[in-house]
Amino acid sequence: MPADPSPGFAGETPARSAKDHQRSAASHPPRVSVTSAVEVRRSTRRSRTVSAYREGDRTIVLIPARMSEAEERRWVTVMLDKLAAQERKRILGDSELAERAERLSAQYFAGRARPASVRWVTNQNTRWGSCTPAEGSIRLSHRLQGMPEYVVDYVLVHELAHLLVPGHGPRFWRLLEAYPRTERARGYLEGVVAADRLPHLPAARGE
Repeated sequence: MPADPSPGFAGETPARSAKDHQRSAASHPPRVSVTSAVEVRRSTRRSRTVSAYREGDRTIVLIPARMSEAEERRWVTVMLDKLAAQERKRILGDSELAERAERLSAQYFAGRARPASVRWVTNQNTRWGSCTPAEGSIRLSHRLQGMPEYVVDYVLVHELAHLLVPGHGPRFWRLLEAYPRTERARGYLEGVVAADRLPHLPAARGE
């Protein structure tokens, strides 16, 4: 995998402090620090640039080895904001969402699941998607926007399966087995729910 793949990539050139200039790259061997779903990779080969990209359900941030801890925190925030801004521009509209559902139905259900409508909604805060088989309508929560494509696809496949099997019995879950990233996507969404339930701790003094 290339270091700076173009999909989901953001790059900047940070200012370098005098203190950082005094540090030798050799005194900072490459290291990896992981906080939640963000992985920071320091490299002695990087002298000025900072970049970030999505890798599955993680965000990789690449920074110079000489960067201070305070600058690392600042640039992680900056790059997460940049990636989020880029991803907002790529959010599917309702028509694109319907086309995506049609392709997924053809790929995993031989085209048997045929929704009459597929659209984003903003009134679903306790579930990721819903389906009304009698109407053939599928609705996805706006909270999915900006999440990895495989997660959005999983929710679409889940709701498409409900057009064929309304309940959550064994037959329904057998249909879901056709989608290879079912367990990974479910784990991602469970992690999002768990993170939302964490208490918001006050910031440490000086931060």
